[in-house]
Amino acid sequence: MFDLDGVLIDSEPVWEQVRRQIVADYGGHWDADTQDRLMGMSTGEWSRYLSSGLGVRLSPPDVAAAVIAAMASRYREHLPLLPGAVDAVRRMAARWPLGLASSAPRSLIDTVLDAAALRSLFAAVLSTEEVARGKPAPDVYLSVAGQLGLPPTACAAVEDSSNGLRSAAAAGLAVIAVPHPKYPPAPDALAGARCCRDGRFIRLAMLLDWIMRCV
Repeated sequence: MFDLDGVLIDSEPVWEQVRRQIVADYGGHWDADTQDRLMGMSTGEWSRYLSSGLGVRLSPPDVAAAVIAAMASRYREHLPLLPGAVDAVRRMAARWPLGLASSAPRSLIDTVLDAAALRSLFAAVLSTEEVARGKPAPDVYLSVAGQLGLPPTACAAVEDSSNGLRSAAAAGLAVIAVPHPKYPPAPDALAGARCCRDGRFIRLAMLLDWIMRCV
């Protein structure tokens, strides 16, 4: 199973820029740990956090609408696919059934998968909008495993963020960490990973060999 943001697309900097702008435009405040807190939250969770926790003068639904619209606009200008990520998905789909477990809104997931021509390669796709709790709760990974018809212990997750790593580990998956250099995971989150690789999907053959050793 793949996460989306930070694993297949280098979108975390875009999310941070967009949310920071919304917070600034509507009278909120951005704390030092805000980005770390937001990574992995579902749409309902982060929109409530911006509205009530950071003082944004918009209701949670309006926060979500503004952020998602701005993200979609940025994606239309440029889809920040990570180098080698599309080829990695294609080659892995030839060997294993794939799932995608993302905290992104479903509309943005669909935009990315369609633009990258990856939709048909995933047997199961789920947003944390569609489960009770976002990451770090295990709900989304448990649900994707169920859709794949597999026990979680037979699955592996490729994750980058602290909350994503915690979510996959709590679900019982073998966790493969690919940390984003700008947003390094917390030590406790990395401790739950079976293996960790610094860097991005630039050297595809090495990544595939490494993942097969991990799982």
